[in-house]
Amino acid sequence: MRPTTVLVVLLAVWGLAGVAGSLWPAAVLPWQVFGTTLLVLSVGDLLVLVRRPTPDVVRVMADAWPIGVARDVTLRVEGPRRQVLDIHDLHPPAWRCEGLPRRLRLTAGTVSEFAYRLRPTQRGEARFDGVQLRLRSPLGLWRQTRLAGVARPVRVFPNFAPLTRLALLGADRASRLVGAHIKRRRGEGTDFHQMREYRVGDSLRQIDWKASSRARKLISREYQDEKNQQLVVVLDTGRRMLAQEAASTDGDHLLSHFDHALDAALVVSYLALRQGDAVGLFATGGDARWMAPQRGMGAIDTLLRVSYDLQPQPVATDYLAAATELSLRQRRRGLLMLVTNLRDEDIEDVLAAVRLLQRRHLVVVASLRERALDVVLDTEVQDHDDAVRAGATARYLAQRHAAHDALRNHGVAVLDVTGEALPAALVDRYLAVKREGRL
Repeated sequence: MRPTTVLVVLLAVWGLAGVAGSLWPAAVLPWQVFGTTLLVLSVGDLLVLVRRPTPDVVRVMADAWPIGVARDVTLRVEGPRRQVLDIHDLHPPAWRCEGLPRRLRLTAGTVSEFAYRLRPTQRGEARFDGVQLRLRSPLGLWRQTRLAGVARPVRVFPNFAPLTRLALLGADRASRLVGAHIKRRRGEGTDFHQMREYRVGDSLRQIDWKASSRARKLISREYQDEKNQQLVVVLDTGRRMLAQEAASTDGDHLLSHFDHALDAALVVSYLALRQGDAVGLFATGGDARWMAPQRGMGAIDTLLRVSYDLQPQPVATDYLAAATELSLRQRRRGLLMLVTNLRDEDIEDVLAAVRLLQRRHLVVVASLRERALDVVLDTEVQDHDDAVRAGATARYLAQRHAAHDALRNHGVAVLDVTGEALPAALVDRYLAVKREGRL
C-alpha cells in the first residue's frame, strides 16, 4: 500500500499552509479544516481500496514452448466494479517480453482481455508465478499491489516449429526444405521392393533374366533403401558447446552451439523416423542422457521429452569414456553422428574414441564452426589490429582443419559447418549413407 503522487502533493500543500498559519493566525482555522478533511478523505479512500475485491485473472497460453520462438499470452481480467488498474504478468524473468505492463479500464460485469508476446531464451523448466495487479483507490490517493491468478509451470523444448512444417510434407520434399541435396537412383537400393517392366535408364544388373525369359520381355528388379536401420545422435554437452551466437541476422537472440546441435538432431531424427529407421540419443560430457533407438513417429515425442532440459556444462568431455559407454549400450551396428566443437587439442582423445566405435558402427563427426570466424576472414584488413585478428583466426582454422584431416585419414566423415547449416549437413550425410547401403 503506497500513497499516490496526488496525496503526496496535498500533504506538501498542507505542510506549507501550516508554515503560513504560524505566521498568520487567521490561517490556522482553514489549515485545521483542510487537514481534517484530507485525513478523513484519505482514510476513507484507503478503507475502500482495502475492501475492494481482487479482480479475477485467467492466463491463456501453451504448456510447451519452443526456444527462441515468440508466442502470444492472453490475459483475461474480470472485476466486480468499474476501475482502472495496471497489470503485469510475472513471466520467467529471462524471457523477452513485448506488451507489458498494460493499463486496463475495467467495466463491472464484463471481461477485458489483451495479449502480449513472449520469447523463451533457455530450454528446460520455467514458471509463471502469477499476475501482478496495481489497484487505485476511488479518489486516486492510494495504490495497492496484489497478486492474482495462479502459478503455472511450463516446459521449454528445442525449436520443434520446423518439425510441424516437415510433418505436412513427404519425405523427399521435407528433406529439400531442410536444405539437403536429394540424389535419387531409380530402382536401386539394398532391399528388394518389386518386379516391374524394364525402363530406359535401368542398369543391366537390375534385369532379372529368368523372369524376363518367362515373360518374354525385359523385367527389372526394383530395390528400395533399407529400412529398420539405426541412427544414434551423440551430443557433446561439455564446455565446447557453450559458445553462443546470434540465432538470426537481427542479433537479438542468442543460441548456444548445443541449442543448434539439438535442433539439428531433432530434424535428422524426424526424417530418419519417416524413412522407417530407429532413432536414439546419447548425451555426454556435462548432462548425460540415453535414449535407446526407437521406431515410429511417436519416438520424436520421446526424444523431445528426453532432451528438452539438457544443458551444456563447463566441464571437459571425456570422449574415450563416452565411446566405451556407448559401445556397451548400442550393440547393434548403426550410424553414429557425433556433434561437437572439435579442437586440435582434443584430437588424440577423439581419435581413440572413434577407433573404438568404428569396430562396430559407422561414425560421422560434425564439428561446429563459429560463424564469427568466417566474418573475420571476410572483413577487409585496414589496420594492425585487423591484421592480427585475421592472422590468429586463420591459424586457428588451420589447426581445426588439421584435426579434421586426421579423422578423415581414419575413414571418418567430418562435417565442418556452422550452426545454421548443421541440419542440412546431417540430413545430407544420413541420406548418403542410406543411398550407399553402408549399414
